Amino acid sequence: MDINSLLGQVVPAVGAAVGAYGVAVLNRAEGQAADATVQLGQRLLDRILHRTPDRTPIEAAVTDLAEAADDPDALAALRFQIKRVLAADPSLATELAKLLPEEPTVRGGGPRSVEVGGDVSGIVSTGDGAWNVQGR
Repeated sequence: MDINSLLGQVVPAVGAAVGAYGVAVLNRAEGQAADATVQLGQRLLDRILHRTPDRTPIEAAVTDLAEAADDPDALAALRFQIKRVLAADPSLATELAKLLPEEPTVRGGGPRSVEVGGDVSGIVSTGDGAWNVQGR
């Protein structure tokens, strides 16, 4: 798995953990009340921190995200710091990829079928002469 694909799965989970626990995620053990995404984020962040020689940039990015959870720049800063760590340690990238759930296999059912491997937030239409109207 390439680093950018891995980041696309790791950063949202770590972000969810930071959103749920704030800076306390740096020291918090997995809680029973945490949902699966938050628990995954905690495990990923813990693995990253334990394999990083200098934890300071990651911890600073987590702190910034905890203080500004709705700021996409704070999330991007965390993503950048994680990317630096993964680029420097390819074995860590492989290790994190093994912690992630497998992506579902998507197969269309026949001619003109639609395959969706993630979320759909709009109209999906197939067929001859299909006509769609979406009000705004």
